[in-house]
Amino acid sequence: MKQPCVYMFANRRNGTIYVGVTSNPPRRAFVHREGLVKGFSSKYGCKLLVWYELHATMTDAITREKQIKGGSRAKKLALIEGLNPDWMDLYETLI
Repeated sequence: MKQPCVYMFANRRNGTIYVGVTSNPPRRAFVHREGLVKGFSSKYGCKLLVWYELHATMTDAITREKQIKGGSRAKKLALIEGLNPDWMDLYETLI
């Protein structure tokens, strides 16, 4: 599946949040969930896909990722709560 996507992973409700971008959401989600790449998300246990947004182009997705990363934590929490108020793992919605 090739689909530009911005996403947020968390380690728990209101916990550490990781924001990223990918062209293959299911593969990237699997990598985060399994901790296959060492980095921020594996160090802090960000394995729950709590928010994502699909885009038409990778350029649009990257622009949106930068906007989200530049925003406050409160804005990130509002995005998550707006789509996923129970902070459920959305991984199954990708596959």
